[in-house]
Amino acid sequence: MSSTTEDNVHPYTRDIAAFVAGLRYEDIPAHVRERIKLLILDSLGCAIYGANLPWSRILRETLAGLEGGAGDCPVWGTDTRLSAPHAALANGTQVQGFELDDVHREGVLHVGAVVLPALLAAARARGGVDGRELLTAAVAGYEIGPRVGICMGPEHIGQGWHSGATLGVFSAAAGAARGLGLDAQRTVHALGIAGTQAAGLMAAQYGAMVKRMHAGRASQSGLYGALLARGGFTGIVNVLESPYGGFCSTFSRSQDRFRLEALTEGLGSTWQTLGIALKFYSCVASNHTTLDAIRLMQARRPFGADDVERIVVSGSQVTMDHVGWKYRPEGLTSAQLNLPFCVATLLLEGDCFVAQFSDDIVADPARMALADKVEVRHDAAITAKGGKHRHEVDVAVHLKDGTQLAEHVESARGSERNFAPAQAVVDKFEKLAAYGLPAARVAALRDAVLDLESLERAEDLIALLAA
Repeated sequence: MSSTTEDNVHPYTRDIAAFVAGLRYEDIPAHVRERIKLLILDSLGCAIYGANLPWSRILRETLAGLEGGAGDCPVWGTDTRLSAPHAALANGTQVQGFELDDVHREGVLHVGAVVLPALLAAARARGGVDGRELLTAAVAGYEIGPRVGICMGPEHIGQGWHSGATLGVFSAAAGAARGLGLDAQRTVHALGIAGTQAAGLMAAQYGAMVKRMHAGRASQSGLYGALLARGGFTGIVNVLESPYGGFCSTFSRSQDRFRLEALTEGLGSTWQTLGIALKFYSCVASNHTTLDAIRLMQARRPFGADDVERIVVSGSQVTMDHVGWKYRPEGLTSAQLNLPFCVATLLLEGDCFVAQFSDDIVADPARMALADKVEVRHDAAITAKGGKHRHEVDVAVHLKDGTQLAEHVESARGSERNFAPAQAVVDKFEKLAAYGLPAARVAALRDAVLDLESLERAEDLIALLAA
């Protein structure tokens, strides 16, 4: 891989691998180190809450019941232990299990759900990994997947691929490769092995439990990539840029729909970790700006569900396709992804967090009737602004008394441009983790993550995650 010819054949995959393998703790700016700790804490809280959701329980029990399924890797927030790949699958599913976890909006990726399960399994397999190395490996993973998403653009998810399942394998492989301490050459192969496993269909959003599993599957694929590469197994060395059968050329309709330069632009100086947003509603990120807009209007002029004549939301083509469809009661997943239904939930319940969603509300007549009053329209001007603005919305509320209210929101509360205070992130973690762990364990886990640099052994953090 050191020859000039080979360098020219796969420069992007090679350069990404060199960054992942060569990144040092000291290379990461202090504010990025502080941000990654909050992001890790948020994902772990999401996973612990997600442990006892029906799809997580079915998956965990099925994996544990398979011959050879048991192992010594904990499933977070439970007393179950599985093999490392099965634990990555289960833990990634739990992080993404209830539409609570982070999202890189421009890259269209839930990052923690794919990086952390693979990374912690890899760190445990390697042994002797301290908190600084764990933090560095996490940043390496968080930096890569979003860049692949930016390269592909919103058209990737627009054509029906679930980006968390496809892009996610690269973040998972990068984090796991660094967690295992692989050199640049083996990291190339880890990426190449993971990339060929990429798959996931957006039709899963219409009620299927399998949508929850996509992140876990991507995390598992990344872990397989790193573990196999460590053993000498080889992957596609130009997996991202190969003109035939490479990830970018295969997962895009045409060559002019992706931009390879974005894969390494600003690598090591522009930190995509800072572009990751957190959620404070229990629904898909595309809905959050609209929910914020309604809350801002209610603060100026209080109104409730009974006051609404109709609501018009104007947003990007991705918003239209992803969440703007007419609601059908096909399962809790569709309820949490559908924008009109989530607007109805906020207006009727006063919030849109975990307590507002259960199987009982999927066919709630009141929510469905109010959802019918919400229209989602395409605004070509917002689409033209590109992926960074894909959640931007103009919301118009028409009340029965003739009052018309309007609000424009570019970025949601908790977004990369409107990031939440540290205490708000901690509060969310503590609220979610309390569903699965006793108070003393929640506090110990919180302190271990927020002081990650002082952690002597990654295994100590992993132990705190087991119920």
